[in-house]
Amino acid sequence: MRVSITQIKEMKQKGEKIAMLTAYDYSTAKLIDEAGIPLILVGDSLGMVVLGYSSTIPVTMDEMIHHTKAVVRGATRALVVGDMPFMTYQVSVEDALRNAARFMQEGGTQAVKLEGGEVMAETVKKIVSYGIPVMGHIGLTPQSINQLGGFKAVGKTPEAAVRVLNDAIALDEAGAFAIVLECVPEPLSKLITETISVPTIGIGAGKYCDGQVQVISDILGLYTDFVPKHAKQYAKLFEIIKKATADYIAEVQAGTFPTAKQSYAMDESVLAGLKKPSRKH
Repeated sequence: MRVSITQIKEMKQKGEKIAMLTAYDYSTAKLIDEAGIPLILVGDSLGMVVLGYSSTIPVTMDEMIHHTKAVVRGATRALVVGDMPFMTYQVSVEDALRNAARFMQEGGTQAVKLEGGEVMAETVKKIVSYGIPVMGHIGLTPQSINQLGGFKAVGKTPEAAVRVLNDAIALDEAGAFAIVLECVPEPLSKLITETISVPTIGIGAGKYCDGQVQVISDILGLYTDFVPKHAKQYAKLFEIIKKATADYIAEVQAGTFPTAKQSYAMDESVLAGLKKPSRKH
């Protein structure tokens, strides 16, 4: 049975920390699901780490649905959250409802995530009222990166801190079941976590959040274009994969791969009865 939003909210009440990771394909989802991860985000970060875009902005609903379906097939226990891409929920509540429903009906997710605080509160409230769980996302919102002027902490000034706090309260009141705090200063994320009733999931927001989310490619050392300040590399698979590939190339070129172990045998007597076909000129 899958983890439910009720269980996620109860983890905050019990003081249990919540681990969350992104996944973009069947194999990765299956691995982290079997490891016990309770929350999986099919993040629009796939635009950068999987599709090679320079930001998350070009990612489409069709791309998100395609990858989400694969993740849902791989994860049988974790609650899967679909990340609503740029401009699929901002134009109108009707658009937001339609696209959130696509994640549930076509993608098979149990919830959706969208960026924005007070400005999106009414949209969140409406989506939730139709039975679709929503995870909020405030602080650094990557889809607004051009307006924010880069990847940097949000909430350092008194005015900015008040805005982030109010965003969190608005999403809590609108019915979000959890809220991602991205690149929010640790003292502010602590205050928010103590103020609102639903779990906070930090990414670059310090240790006082109720949970943490990381991009799987960052913690495994697979994405090497840059390593965010908030990420810890638990492995460096890029180097391992690169060496394995180089070893494979070398063995193919040297004729040492494949060996008998990787080849299929047959009774030589079968060949004896075969005539070599003559070439047609």
